[in-house]
Amino acid sequence: MLPSVSILQQIGLGVLLVIVVLWAVGLIRLTRRGYHGTATPFRRRPPRTRIRLDAVPRQTGPGGPASENVDLTPAERQAFDDLVRQLSSRS
Repeated sequence: MLPSVSILQQIGLGVLLVIVVLWAVGLIRLTRRGYHGTATPFRRRPPRTRIRLDAVPRQTGPGGPASENVDLTPAERQAFDDLVRQLSSRS
């Protein structure tokens, strides 16, 4: 025991250390869930090979809007080519 620290401070430090260890173990289990064959004890899931963002809808294809296409006149195409050449020569 440390003579300069009260018993309540020592108990508080012990409780704090236990909470930190439990938090670290929980964080490790949460980040490793679904990888390396480890899974929750209630259900087995195959390891994830790719992270999917289900909240972001598809932007093209059958689930999204149709692709847009604009036909340029030869003068517009030439102006666009000149602009691309100008911008690419600056970098």
